[in-house]
Amino acid sequence: MKKFMLISAAALLVSTSAMAQSTVVTTTGAAPGATVQIEPEYRTRIRSYVTEQKIRPVETREKIVVGSPVPRDVELVAVPSDWGPSLTKYRYVYSGSRVMLVDPETRMVVQAVD
Repeated sequence: MKKFMLISAAALLVSTSAMAQSTVVTTTGAAPGATVQIEPEYRTRIRSYVTEQKIRPVETREKIVVGSPVPRDVELVAVPSDWGPSLTKYRYVYSGSRVMLVDPETRMVVQAVD
């Protein structure tokens, strides 16, 4: 089992290095080992969506940051399907000129898109 874990970790490092030029991989505080991958083309779509739809940022007392929960009084919005198939399970909130992807079950911010 230990050998399998070492081989898996090595494979993950190699694959992450190979994808580093085209994909942003972020390990978050939402759950140990959780990752959110957003390819550059989808980052562009997210930024365009916010601009085109004239999404107004939410205002909160505390700053909304990756790894922290979103306050209960903040409405989470469903992620549009054109943001990428891997992101549709999340919700988002627009705060401080950043789109914050949120795990709807825990309300934890898992990724910020500038």
